[in-house]
Amino acid sequence: MNQYILVLDCGATTLRAVAVGMKGEILAISSLPNVPRLQSGCEDCLVWDLDEIWNKFLQIIPKVRSQIDGKVAAVTVTTFGADGTTIKKDGTLTYPVISWQCSRTTGWAKKIASFISPREIFRITGYQIIPFNTIIKLLWMRENVPEALDEADTYMMMPGLLSFKLCGEMSFDYPSASTTMMIDIRTKKWSERLLSLVGLDETFFPPFLPSGGVIGQVTTKVSTETGIPVGTPVIAAGHDTQFALIGSMADQSEMVLSSGTWEIAAIRIPEYRDSEKAFETGIMTEFDAVDGLWNPQMLMMAGGVVEWVRRNFFADMKDRSDIYSLMIDNAREIEPGSGGVIMIPSFMPSGPNKPYETKGTILGLGLTTDRSQVYRAALEGLSFQLKQAVKAFYETFGFEPTAVRVVGGGSKNHLWNQIRADVLGLPVITTSCEEGTVLGAALFAMVGSGIARSLEEAKKMIEISTRVWEPSENWPHYQKLYEEYEKLPLFLASHYRNKI
Repeated sequence: MNQYILVLDCGATTLRAVAVGMKGEILAISSLPNVPRLQSGCEDCLVWDLDEIWNKFLQIIPKVRSQIDGKVAAVTVTTFGADGTTIKKDGTLTYPVISWQCSRTTGWAKKIASFISPREIFRITGYQIIPFNTIIKLLWMRENVPEALDEADTYMMMPGLLSFKLCGEMSFDYPSASTTMMIDIRTKKWSERLLSLVGLDETFFPPFLPSGGVIGQVTTKVSTETGIPVGTPVIAAGHDTQFALIGSMADQSEMVLSSGTWEIAAIRIPEYRDSEKAFETGIMTEFDAVDGLWNPQMLMMAGGVVEWVRRNFFADMKDRSDIYSLMIDNAREIEPGSGGVIMIPSFMPSGPNKPYETKGTILGLGLTTDRSQVYRAALEGLSFQLKQAVKAFYETFGFEPTAVRVVGGGSKNHLWNQIRADVLGLPVITTSCEEGTVLGAALFAMVGSGIARSLEEAKKMIEISTRVWEPSENWPHYQKLYEEYEKLPLFLASHYRNKI
């Protein structure tokens, strides 16, 4: 009987159960929507309803299993970072899971700097202050609902909470831990200094488990509800970013770009060192899923900008199923440089232009400017932003990528891939596997369940193809355009800092 890995992928908009074969092929997928809920009694507060999420998984897991013949070799969970909550030993939550989309923690994101400087936080954790960081939520809870912390036995992140539903065992994976802003990025131990701000110590948390470690086994109750055999191993995975890196099948010399609504440009390095430049440019560092490696990364708005252009400039085509193909085809007819239109895609306060407090900006509009020029300018601006990230990685870590491997929804846009290659002067690689995060989690589950003896052996079992976009004859022109683009954030800084 054929074996497969069952990956539970909890996304911010979609919950998916995915069956992955031993060659990396996607055998079956079933999904349901996922949205945060307004919390009763807390105005504009958003939480994840863990029971609702779990009940949806109980619906889609049997649907996946019914589509294929075979045995579930292992189950694993991957999801977003930063979110988790306090819990009792019996699995009872003492407070809902505060969503990363919730605004209640904005005040504490500013206030934490009065206790410890942002630079010192970065030195300890490798992380920038963002309102949705785990420690910010815990500070809010300590101030507003201290009983939730006092009555709890422990705290788990979303991967641990969902794995607990499967097997009844508590866990904390390293990749998720590095999104908490409470862990020492060098030692892989909890920071006493940061935990003390919340009145906690390391004994409050479950023991760490490396990705690929066995958390427990599927319980009789879950087996009855899903059909997964009792005793099936539940394997630790964790934060989705790290598994997109693994599932991309990239060489360590490549930079990986996980491109969706947001883009995360990430590299894998064997040694971490603190850097003023990394702090200034907004780089954050997390633990790689492989022990002994670190993932410096830059978070940038990407597909969200493309969606903004579609919504505001192509509204008359919104009901067409081929709207994206038409946008791409029309933009392909525009010459590099978009007729003088330039877009700075800083629609959110993150990425390489954050130090300048730059906002989304369009320059060079005229009476004859058309929407295809604006769309191409958006793709070019996003590619310039990516080049800024590549430059920051070089200046900070001395890392020069040999290529950029793109995964996620943004990898499907062929025009964008070519513009990336031309702007970067580097090969851009995509793979035939559109489920990089899921594949990465499955690879670790193959190791944890004993199907493969190592990650390298598991990767050798995978059969996927790649496509390469080499820099074209437009590359020299884009280098000149980038030189002009690079000057703009500093030039516009006085305008945006004055809040005019």
